[in-house]
Amino acid sequence: MTIHASDVARTDDHPLWVEISGDETWWDESRPHEGGRRCVVRRTAGGTVEDVLPHGWNARNRVIEYGGRSWRAHRGRLIFTNWDDGRIYLCAPGEEPVPLTPEGPARYGDLVVHGNGHEGGHEGGHSHAPGDRLDGEILCVREVGVGRDVTRDIVAVPLDGVSPIRSLINSHHFLMNPRISPDGRHIAWIGWNHPDMPWDATELCVAPVAGGPHRVLMGGGDARVSIVQAEWRDAGSLYAVADPTGWWNIHHVGLDGASRDLTPMDQEFGDAFWRIGNTFFALAGERIVTMHGTGDERRLGVIDDPAAGTPIRDVGGSYTFWTPTLSANGRHVVGVGASPYRPHEVVRIDVETGERTVVSAGRRLPPAELLPTPEPVTIEGVHVHLYAPHAAVAARENGTGGPAPYVVFVHGGPTSSAAPVLDLTVAYFTSRGIGVAEVNYGGSSGYGRAYRERLRHNWGVVDVRDSETAARWLIASGRAEKVAIRGGSAGGWTSLAALVHSDVFCGAVSHYGISDPEGWAAETHDFESRYLDGLIGPLPETRARYADRSPVLHAARASGPALLMHGLEDAVVDPSQSERFAAALARTGGLWAYRTFPGEQHGWRREETIVAVLETELAFYGLIFGFPTPEVPPLTLEGAGDGNMGRTEEKT
Repeated sequence: MTIHASDVARTDDHPLWVEISGDETWWDESRPHEGGRRCVVRRTAGGTVEDVLPHGWNARNRVIEYGGRSWRAHRGRLIFTNWDDGRIYLCAPGEEPVPLTPEGPARYGDLVVHGNGHEGGHEGGHSHAPGDRLDGEILCVREVGVGRDVTRDIVAVPLDGVSPIRSLINSHHFLMNPRISPDGRHIAWIGWNHPDMPWDATELCVAPVAGGPHRVLMGGGDARVSIVQAEWRDAGSLYAVADPTGWWNIHHVGLDGASRDLTPMDQEFGDAFWRIGNTFFALAGERIVTMHGTGDERRLGVIDDPAAGTPIRDVGGSYTFWTPTLSANGRHVVGVGASPYRPHEVVRIDVETGERTVVSAGRRLPPAELLPTPEPVTIEGVHVHLYAPHAAVAARENGTGGPAPYVVFVHGGPTSSAAPVLDLTVAYFTSRGIGVAEVNYGGSSGYGRAYRERLRHNWGVVDVRDSETAARWLIASGRAEKVAIRGGSAGGWTSLAALVHSDVFCGAVSHYGISDPEGWAAETHDFESRYLDGLIGPLPETRARYADRSPVLHAARASGPALLMHGLEDAVVDPSQSERFAAALARTGGLWAYRTFPGEQHGWRREETIVAVLETELAFYGLIFGFPTPEVPPLTLEGAGDGNMGRTEEKT
């Protein structure tokens, strides 16, 4: 018994955003079987789960290419950004959406409602008749331009569909987190400029809504502080997640700039974000509901009296990891929790009693005996989550039950992290006797700024070395005989760099990965166009580093074959990055396979793509590890003349 690729495609995803709207809970979910669109659904007060977004509409946006908060529930209606045209729309359940923004090149993201006495999740849940006109506004980030020629501002979009859009703030090249104070007098936001990334340094700013110069309350100047979320506590102060101590803690910040750390501990109350609009904490009346922990565990807790510094009271139950989306009202909070034994679920919690209710529709999971349990280990200071292969399958494949093949999974970012939660992609391989080691290499978030900045100017060195450390430990400990490496985006870079700069890996899989760093620095989109200044070094001063670490320039050293897969509409990493590495292997006598997917961007969203990607990857492992894969289409590796590795067994 094994897990099929179709099982992964249909169930292995999680909501990006949630919201409490009166007695209702709203969330979004991926629909791979509907072309990969994101649909917004709600659970009514009566317990019925229903789609709010009509078929054919897609609640996504392209702001900073990775997207931002794409929808809000407001007084029984849905406000959302549509993927196809980038416009903001308004619709009531059962009605066709109507546009609130004009046609044109603008994109919008990080939506928050202001007006009618409500903002964000703090709504009364009043219903409106379909013909009623809503007053109030949507505050959001507006982005105009493509590639690197981009401008951004914070705008107010009227909900009446008639009044003009107003530009409020254009203080920084990048902006997020617009919030109006409870008395309506001030607007707060977070901004930053090149060459910083938001986990390097941002500024918490405030300005009069009526107009006038802004003030920086936190960050700025020589202060290398990353602020990742801020919410108004009252008319004169905010709560902000910032890391002046080296850990993202919650701070109380006054309008005079004075601040106090409310959670002074070596834990993360925030994270490195790749979508603007994440919420790491929410206000339930006077309480703060917050996620906290490390890359190995992120619990959900309540601070009942922030001013008094009361200890954090756990309300997350058995869920060991919470995603960065929370919404609260005076009594309840809604979030997305997961564990090694439970998939990501939308959970509504009574913050007073701790009572938890799963409100998202249940998922059909494979039998429990096919699901691996993560084993956290630290190897020479490197954080790793091990997933042992299914014992019966491994014994059958190896005959005597000897060491199984393993794959080192490398997360993207690179300033992201791999969470030790139920992951059907991992289970797909472990159910076939292939072990998995997820490496949170130096540079990963979740372990403090010092660990994150181990990668500074050392991308292609520290990430490769830490992945190699895990692989050699697997072999030396007798767990593995052969080890491959795989990753997506920045994880694809590490995988290819490890293939050419280490001799321990027998093959590499790159999902939409980078292979030519100097070329990528010149080609990529605005948000990451200066990212390599910190990861490798500024150009042209450090060009030699780029050459030394480039997988393309050192393809002749590849210790095994490469499988390259890329979406043809990828605006973050151009498909030419994969094409260049394939061409380099062709020139130097290497082995490779290259697969492209029309209609896919930076990541896999369509059911047919996810199935094809997983089955192709399994066929590749069959070739390099030496076991048959008759259940998937065969794969032929190109290159090296008559010395290629041939085909997998034909599908039967």
